[in-house]
Amino acid sequence: MQPEMHAKRNSWSETFPLLGQQNRLQSLPTRLPSSVVGMTSATDAVIPPRPVFLGVNAGTATAHAGIFDESGKLLGSSSSPIQIWRDGNCIEQSSTDIWHAVCAAVRLACSKANVSGEEVKGLGFAATCSLVAVDADGSPVTVSWSGDSRRNVIVWMDHRAVEQAERINSSNSPVLQYCGGSLSPEMQPPKLLWVKENLPDTWSMVFRWMDLSDWLSYRATDEDTRSLCTIVCKWNYLGHAHMSQYNEKDSRNMEACGWDDDFWEEIGLRDLVDGHHAKIGRSVAFPGHPLGSGLTPEAAKEMGLVAGIPVGISLIDAHAGGVGVMESIPVQGSNSKEFDKETILHRMALVCGTSTCHMAVSRDKLFIPGVWGPFWSAMVPEYWLTEGGQSATGALLDHLIQNHVASPHLSNCAASQNVPVFDILNKLLESLMVDLKSPFLAALTEDIHILPDFHGNRSPISDPKAKGVIHGLTLDTSEQELAILYLATVQAIAYGTRHIVEHCNSHGHKISTLLASGGLSKNSLFIQEHADITGCPIILPRERESVLLGAAILGAVAARKYSTLQEAMKALNAAGQVIYPSTNPKVKVYHDAKYRIFRELYEQQLSHRSIMAQALS
Repeated sequence: MQPEMHAKRNSWSETFPLLGQQNRLQSLPTRLPSSVVGMTSATDAVIPPRPVFLGVNAGTATAHAGIFDESGKLLGSSSSPIQIWRDGNCIEQSSTDIWHAVCAAVRLACSKANVSGEEVKGLGFAATCSLVAVDADGSPVTVSWSGDSRRNVIVWMDHRAVEQAERINSSNSPVLQYCGGSLSPEMQPPKLLWVKENLPDTWSMVFRWMDLSDWLSYRATDEDTRSLCTIVCKWNYLGHAHMSQYNEKDSRNMEACGWDDDFWEEIGLRDLVDGHHAKIGRSVAFPGHPLGSGLTPEAAKEMGLVAGIPVGISLIDAHAGGVGVMESIPVQGSNSKEFDKETILHRMALVCGTSTCHMAVSRDKLFIPGVWGPFWSAMVPEYWLTEGGQSATGALLDHLIQNHVASPHLSNCAASQNVPVFDILNKLLESLMVDLKSPFLAALTEDIHILPDFHGNRSPISDPKAKGVIHGLTLDTSEQELAILYLATVQAIAYGTRHIVEHCNSHGHKISTLLASGGLSKNSLFIQEHADITGCPIILPRERESVLLGAAILGAVAARKYSTLQEAMKALNAAGQVIYPSTNPKVKVYHDAKYRIFRELYEQQLSHRSIMAQALS
C-alpha cells in the first residue's frame, strides 16, 4: 500500500489559512509604496527604521512567521503549508520542505507588516518536537521505510516506537523520574532506538540527530548548540546539571554535562555517547541566548533578511506558547506587584492546536506520575516545568468532522461564508438548544459520552495503547447529529484537561487559572466549555499568536533588548479577554456527572483489555 501523502489539506484547527501553491521562494516586496500606506508628500515618504522582532514556528502542517514591535504587538503574519506523509503509525516530513516553507512565510510576513529586512533586529525559532536526521554535510538522511531521502523527519506524533518505549521503561532508570516515570513513544530515545534496530544504513549515515527547532537554528546560523528546552523535554537530558551556570556570561556555550551515559548504555544506544555526544548535542544553552554570529548570508538571502541578525536559542512550539502568555496580567491585577510575582505559580498554559500541551511551573521540583517533568529551566528560567498533554485535540476534532457524512455540506457552507466550520457548528448548537428546549447548551450531549484517547493518552494516565470511545451512537447522520458529536468531543477534551489539572494539583501544584492560546483558542465554544468543566477562569492573550510571540521574544533577548527571558515576557506578554465559568449551578452538576462517566470509560476499557488478553492467552 502506498503511504498517504498530505500536502494541501487545510486543518480546521490550524491557526492560519494555507497559502496558495505559488513558488515559496519567489521575490516579495519588503516595503509597500507610499500610496498604499497613505503617504501624501515627499517628506512623508521616508519611513524611519523601527526595530521589530521576528518569530517563526514550524507547526505540524504549516510554517508560520510573525513580526512584532517593541510592545509585543503583531504587525503582520503569514504561513506556508508543510508536506506530510502518513503510513500507519509512521508519520514523516522533509526538513528541506520545512525550510522552504519557513522562508516563504518569513518573506510574506515582512511584506504584510510593511517591514524591511533591515528593520528585523532579532529572530527566534519554535517548532514541533519532531526528530531530524542529517549527514556530515547537513544533507537529509531517510528515516522512512520507503528509502525516500526527502523524508528525514520523524514527526512528533509518530508512534512507530511504542515497543521500544515499553522496553526503555522496563529499565526503571533513575532518569525516568524526570519524565513522569515513563517515556512516551513521542520522545526521541524510543525513536532513535527504532531507527537503529530497523534502518541500519540510516543509523550509520546520520551525523546529527536534532530536534526540529534546533535544526532550524542550526540551518539559520551554522551553529550546533542545542536548546535546554528541547533536550531536557524530549531527550532525557538532566537540565538541572546547569543550575549554577544560569547567570554566567558564557552560559550559551555550556558543555553538555547533563547526559546520563548509563541510561543510553542501558537502553542500547551507547554509541550516541561517543565523541562527547556529538551526534545528539555536545553544547547546550538557555533559550534566547544568541547563536554564533547570527543569521548566515545564505539563510538571510533565502529569508529576505540581513546577515548577522541575532538568532536566539530555540524553544519547542508549545513552550514558546507558554513564554508568549505566562506573564499576561489582566488589567485589574496589573498594579499589584505581589500579584504579578506570585500569579505564575497558580497558572497553567494551554497551547491548543493539533494537540494540546498543558504547561505549569513551580519553584520546587514536583514529581507527578504520568506527567512529563519536572524539567528545570525548560520554559521559564530557573523554574521547574510540569508538562501535561493530549496527543490529539484539534486533530481529533478534524478527524471526527471530516469523516462524517454531513461534513461536505457543512464545509461548503463555511467556505461560502468565509468562516471556520466551527462557527457553523456553534450556530447549529445554539439553534438546537432552542428547538429541543435544552436547559443549557452543554446538556445537548446527555446521551453521548466520549473518551478522546484516539491517539493514546499522554497525560495523566500515560498509556499510548489507550483507544478512543464513543458511547451513544445512533443511525442519525444529520448535520444536527454531527453538531452534537462535535460538542461532546469538545467536552471530552475539556474533561481530559480537568483530569490533568486535578492530578497536578493533587501532587503539589496550585493551579487556579488557565491561559489558552493556539488555533483552538479562537473557538469560543471550546474555551467556554473548558472554563465550565475545569471551574477555572481562562485568560486569552491580547495577541492570539502566542507561539509566534514566544519565538519573537527569543529574538528580542538574543538582540540584548532584554537581559533575561522573563524580563522580556513581563514586557511583551499582555492579557486580552477573560472567560469565566458559568454561574449556573446546574451546569456544574451536569459536568460533574459527565466527568464521572468520562473517567469510567477508561476503567471499562482496561477491564475489556484484560478480558480479551485472557481469552487470547
